[in-house]
Amino acid sequence: MASNATAGHACPPPMKATSNGVFQGDDPLHFALPLAILQICIVVIVTRGLAYVMRPLRQPRVIAEIVGGILLGPSALGRNKSYLQAIFPPKSITVLDTLANLGLLFFLFLAGLEIDPKSIRQTGKKALAIAIVGISLPFALGIGSSFVLRETIAKGVDATAFLVFMGVALSITAFPVLARILAELKLLTTDIGRMAMSAAAVNDVAAWILLALAVALSGSNQSPLVSLWVFLSGCVFVICAILIVPPIFKWMAQRCHEGEPVDEIYVCATLTAVLAAGLITDTIGIHAMFGAFVIGVLVPKEGPFAGALVEKVEDLVSGLFLPLYFVSSGLKTNVATIQGLQSWGLLVLVIFTACFGKIFGTIMVSLFCKLPVREALALGFLMNSKGLVELIVLNIGKDRKVLNDQTFAIMVLMALFTTFITTPLVIAVYKPAKKAGMAVYKHKTIERKNMNTQLRILACFHSARNIPSIINLLEVSRGTKKRDGLCVYAMHLKELSERSSAILMVHKARRNGLPFWNKSQQPNSDNVVVAFEAYQQLSRVSIRPMTEISSISDMHEDICATAESKRAAIVILPFHKHQRLDGTLETTRNDFRLVNQRVLQHAPCSVGILVDRGLGGATHVAASNVSYNITVLFFGGRDDREALAYGARMAEHPGVSLMVIRFLVEPEVVGEISRINIDDNASTKVGPVDEEVLAEFKQKISKDNSIMYEEKAVRNNAQTIAVIREVGRCNLFLVGRTPGGEVALALNRRSECPELGPLGSLLISPDFSTSASVLVVQQYNGQVSLNLASEIEEESPERD
Repeated sequence: MASNATAGHACPPPMKATSNGVFQGDDPLHFALPLAILQICIVVIVTRGLAYVMRPLRQPRVIAEIVGGILLGPSALGRNKSYLQAIFPPKSITVLDTLANLGLLFFLFLAGLEIDPKSIRQTGKKALAIAIVGISLPFALGIGSSFVLRETIAKGVDATAFLVFMGVALSITAFPVLARILAELKLLTTDIGRMAMSAAAVNDVAAWILLALAVALSGSNQSPLVSLWVFLSGCVFVICAILIVPPIFKWMAQRCHEGEPVDEIYVCATLTAVLAAGLITDTIGIHAMFGAFVIGVLVPKEGPFAGALVEKVEDLVSGLFLPLYFVSSGLKTNVATIQGLQSWGLLVLVIFTACFGKIFGTIMVSLFCKLPVREALALGFLMNSKGLVELIVLNIGKDRKVLNDQTFAIMVLMALFTTFITTPLVIAVYKPAKKAGMAVYKHKTIERKNMNTQLRILACFHSARNIPSIINLLEVSRGTKKRDGLCVYAMHLKELSERSSAILMVHKARRNGLPFWNKSQQPNSDNVVVAFEAYQQLSRVSIRPMTEISSISDMHEDICATAESKRAAIVILPFHKHQRLDGTLETTRNDFRLVNQRVLQHAPCSVGILVDRGLGGATHVAASNVSYNITVLFFGGRDDREALAYGARMAEHPGVSLMVIRFLVEPEVVGEISRINIDDNASTKVGPVDEEVLAEFKQKISKDNSIMYEEKAVRNNAQTIAVIREVGRCNLFLVGRTPGGEVALALNRRSECPELGPLGSLLISPDFSTSASVLVVQQYNGQVSLNLASEIEEESPERD
């Protein structure tokens, strides 16, 4: 771009860094720093805006960034010369390219962190065969198409370098893009997802080796001996790095302990090593990014060190600097150079060659490995995704003058098209088998006829902050030795984002049809797992820790699907607010509230939302030290019966005292306490079922001194609240989300949290003073909870 703009003119004078300001007559856009800031702001706004628009199409963000770069370049907005001269003048391109390449350097360090050499060494034969054929066939077709292009639009270019560049460009599979597409389609931990990830990782490493060869061959010096020296020097660098770097990083990683901040000097030393490696490879002549990538691959993936590096670098690099690389690429891309039938025919040829080589080759070897046809097709489409690595190859080719403007534009459009079609094609051909309707299993609630059967709980948590209360709740849920016991699935909810750290989580994906993994195979690898494993050893409870990695919008689907597949009777979710030191509740993340609401609507079993006010304190309480007072507030209805059943089970623990308070309307004010019409909703209607359950409960507890049962007759709301205040000194309240009866309907009020129901909202309100945690229970009734959505709609305008 810069060379075209300045052709036939003297070189523009270098730009000064900062201006003196508009009041002293300086135009800030004529100075390097303010212009660079404006360019970054425009790029970020355009690319993020496009990513938001394309989100419904389920496209990876790289598509939006490539399109954004093209739109800001001469293909679209750049047709206006005054815009191009003002925002991207030729004299600013050097600064822009320097910032872009610095961002690229650190991004490829992150890309290296995403690749685990151990997993590549353990790649199965099928994945290895798919990777080898997926590289060799497109590479051969790329070489074939290079002859056609050299005869038409690429005359006079260096034949050997052009041939290798075309082969590499057509044979690449973008590993980070593929991982995010798989995550979006919920295929990460299916067999096809794991195979695609393994093959793509092998493909990625092979592509970098081939690219190093291509760069070595594309030097301006025509002597083949120089290219050989460049390539051999690159090999020596890699060997030296493999021998020297890992022991140093291992030493650093051993001094970084789980749960403690990583020492700043280790992070600084690593980032300096990345820059130094970039300098060495650039001096050799194979681009600075190779050194950064090699260092990233060699950093040990175990422990918190790699995660800490990603946290320090990724937001700044991915958010601000990397989009500049797409604009730098977009400024070199002029779609207008593709003119005439011949050029468009060549574009179709290149797209067909790229797709045919990848898709056909992958399908053939997949069928040979006896994969089902649908899986083979999906694997072929997945391996055809391109991305940033493709752009890097093309930009190096353009900078080395191996690719001219027209060839470069054709190849960029090919990369864009092949990545864009991946998601819709995979959705069309491959849908993992889903059970029709809900899974058929017997115990979907805690309330059941035979209370001696095993209770299965899916306990979810967001962070280590939730763990002590969850474990203390599970401790009192154990039941007696006569029962079949308690089976708990402890699920750590993690958000899958566009970040590199999300892919580091994905690396640990377990062989399962859902985006979660069982961490018990890696003992002591995580303080979360250690806590649950320690509790399992101290108790008779079977606990299986797992992590669910999903986007916030889909998290509820995975929670519900896991509950269904694990045959859970209840899902326990943490409330979206946590307690501060002064006792008030502070919002952790409002997104988690939406997850809770959706789980309540779609769960295949009962659901409990735990408002944690430090049940048992900040640590796990040993079984012998448990001393809790638990209160069940019973108004009537299905949800209250579920709360009562859970309370009765908790009362079997020797350290638990249970108080059940049943609210009744005083006989003389029946029909006056509430003017609200009681509908026929079974969850709010008090009927003979409640009487039967209570009669059975009273009969069972007649000889149990740890359980107290009281009936309170109330006249109005104020009396109801006064009774609840009297018992507010307990450790845990158990309440139904939708209590039934006239007394409960009178309590119905507009609340900020309809997912907690009227009682839950009352117990967490600032004007109700209690230090007790609250577990709000909704019993599964075989149909979606329809009233929650309407409640949310009703309360949202008021909250606004």
